[in-house]
Amino acid sequence: GTWRGQRMPDPAEPALSSLSHYLLAHYQKGTRPVRDWRTTTNVAIDLMVYAILSVDEKNQVLTTYIWYRQHWTDEFLRWDPEQFDNLTQISLPVESIWVPDILINEFVDVGKSPHVPYVYVGHHGEVQNLKPIQVMTACSLDIYNFPFDVQNCSLTFTSWLHHIRDINLSLWRQPELVKFDRSVFMNQGEWELLYVLSHFQEFSVKSSDSYAEMKFYVVIRRRPLFYTVSLLLPSIFLMVMDIVGFYLPPNSGERVSFKITLLLGYSVFLIIVSDTLPATAVGTPLIGVYFVVCMALLVISLTETILIVRLVHKQDLQPHVPEWVKRLLLERAPVLLCIRDRKKLSQSRTQSSDISRQAENNDSTAKLNHCSCEDPRESEMAGGARPAPASARHAEGSPLMHGVLQEITAIRQFLEKREEFRDVAREWLQVGYVLDVLLFRAYLVAVLAYSVTLGTLWSVWRDA
Repeated sequence: GTWRGQRMPDPAEPALSSLSHYLLAHYQKGTRPVRDWRTTTNVAIDLMVYAILSVDEKNQVLTTYIWYRQHWTDEFLRWDPEQFDNLTQISLPVESIWVPDILINEFVDVGKSPHVPYVYVGHHGEVQNLKPIQVMTACSLDIYNFPFDVQNCSLTFTSWLHHIRDINLSLWRQPELVKFDRSVFMNQGEWELLYVLSHFQEFSVKSSDSYAEMKFYVVIRRRPLFYTVSLLLPSIFLMVMDIVGFYLPPNSGERVSFKITLLLGYSVFLIIVSDTLPATAVGTPLIGVYFVVCMALLVISLTETILIVRLVHKQDLQPHVPEWVKRLLLERAPVLLCIRDRKKLSQSRTQSSDISRQAENNDSTAKLNHCSCEDPRESEMAGGARPAPASARHAEGSPLMHGVLQEITAIRQFLEKREEFRDVAREWLQVGYVLDVLLFRAYLVAVLAYSVTLGTLWSVWRDA
């Protein structure tokens, strides 16, 4: 009437209750469940990623929600199903049986994981421990390619106390099934699960006994659409407007105010997005370097504009353009830069010589008029009738005429001097125009080279 030193199950008692009492009556949960201590307990584990809760770049912490499963054989939890109404599985309290002390080495904080109080036990002693865990683990996060970054964080499962000869680890499913299993992953957050790699290894500290480790590498990728729209596109638009600002006339002060407004707007933009960029003590993301270089380009553009405006600004005591500047910027540079208005530049350069010739002609004409300043009708009447009064009137009118000629000479000198100043200002304006085209194209080449370099870096990284 007894089996294993116990009474046979009462047919009136429920099978679950009778089997539970049968299994736990003399069970000792403090020892490893093997009859021969040389037998190794093999624990098969499995992992499925349910959600990526947060990625803290500053503290280098990854918070995930996983479904974790353990499977091992307990030699003291076996029974004959025929003795218990063909019952092959039973759920037992997890506090009542032995469970392996398998922990995650990267744990940095206890997450808000729900407590599952039961485990499943099969009639051959197979124990299945299934539980969800919120895992807060340390992870070396590389933010250099933010927001196009891919993170690889490991979850290392190992027995904290038992050596590999006592507890060995294995993978429940095939590695290929674990790698691409996204059946339970919530795919609506910022991060996308690429795959989960698994790797088994033995670990020892200072030639001591080895421990079994099962590593799961969770590879995730950030979705960059939000950051592209909110960070990259506004910066690109501001840089495009800065390039368009070069088409404003260099001799107008509107370009300086326009560039200053762009620089101020970009500064406010950087203040707004400073909280969005991840901050770590290890390094700076590439997008941060991109923003700094864009700010430097805006400052260089403003400096170039101030230089050009200062160069073409009209002044009364502005010196003449040096000859080497004329040869370099007004003769050779337009040919090299393929400036279409080279004829206008050459025509405006010859205006000064034409104006000087015109001034000489006016001077000679004034002298002729001075010699023949009398009225022709008076000269005809002076043929012989009254020569004395005509000479007397000429003698009386000569001081007045001399004063008028002095005033006319002064006005002519003033006009010539003003025309000379205009000539000098026009030459400097031509120099400023050519120099502005030269600096604009150099600035455009620098911006394009910087954009191509940055895009190449991101592309190479994504391919890698």
